[in-house]
Amino acid sequence: MPTENIRGRLTQNAPLAKFVWFKSGGNADWLFEPEDLDDLKSFCEQLDGEIPVMALGVGSNMIIRDGGVPGVVIKLGKEFSEVEITGETTLTAGSATPVSIVSRRAAKAGIDGLSFFTGIPGSVGGVTRMNGGCYGRETCDVLVDCDVILPDGQFVTLTNKELQYSYRHSALPDGAVVVAARFEGFPGDPDTIKAEMNRISSERKDSQPIGSMTGGSTFKNPPGHSSWKLIDEAGCRGLRNGGAQVSEKHCNFLINTGNATSTEIEGLGEMVREKVYAHSGIQLEWEIKRVGRP
Repeated sequence: MPTENIRGRLTQNAPLAKFVWFKSGGNADWLFEPEDLDDLKSFCEQLDGEIPVMALGVGSNMIIRDGGVPGVVIKLGKEFSEVEITGETTLTAGSATPVSIVSRRAAKAGIDGLSFFTGIPGSVGGVTRMNGGCYGRETCDVLVDCDVILPDGQFVTLTNKELQYSYRHSALPDGAVVVAARFEGFPGDPDTIKAEMNRISSERKDSQPIGSMTGGSTFKNPPGHSSWKLIDEAGCRGLRNGGAQVSEKHCNFLINTGNATSTEIEGLGEMVREKVYAHSGIQLEWEIKRVGRP
C-alpha cells in the first residue's frame, strides 16, 4: 500500500461496523481518512486504479458484509463537510456533510426546494451517488454538478446530465469518490421552508423506526407499488432471522435488534424478497447497498 507523502490516517484491517447504522459487518483491508483534498488526490494517484476503492459516508443505507471489504475504504472527515451559500438560490456542500444540514442551511438562506433532504439520513456523497430522494423529490431535481476524484486520482467535475440519473442510480464510476456537490433551489420564505421541514421530520419520526439500528429503506418501490405494502401483504411484518427483524413500524425497514450479523440481516432481506415474490409475483430490488465479502 503506497504511503509516500500521505498526511491522513491509513489503517490496516480496520473495523467498519462502528461507521454503519446497522452496527454490523467485517473490517476493511485498509481504511484511509485523508487530511484534505490534495491528500486524497495524491493517495489515489499512487493507487493508480490498481486497488479497489470504496467511499463510505454516514453508513445509513449500507450493509457491510461479515467478510469485510477488499481494497481501500475511504472515509472523509471535517475537511469535506463545509457548506457555502454561493448565490441567491445556490450552495456548495462537501460530500461528508449530512444532507439534513444542507437543507437547514438552505432554509436559513431562503433557498427552497431542498426541504426533502430533511427526510434522508445520508450524506451529500451518498445521495449524489444513489440519487437519494423522498416525498416526491430526488437529488437529480436539485443537483447542478459534483466534484469527483476518480480511482486513479484524476479530479473531474460531472454535471447532472453526465450522471445519467434514474431511480436510486447514477452513472458515477465504481471507485469514484465524490468530494463536493453544488445544488440549486428557488427563492422561498425561510419560515415557510422550515415549517415544511418540520412536517417532514415529524412524519418521518411517526412512521419510521428512528433510533433503531437500521439501514433506511431496504427495497426500491416497484413501478405502481409501495414496497412496504407488498411486504406487509406477504405477511413479513415482524419477521425475524437471528438478530435481524423486519420493523413492526415500517415494513420496508430491517433492524438489528442487538447482535445481528450482516449475514442475518441480508439473509432476512432475501427471505422477504422470496415471500413477496411468492405472494404477488413482484421481485423486489435492493435499495440498500451491500458490499464486501460474504
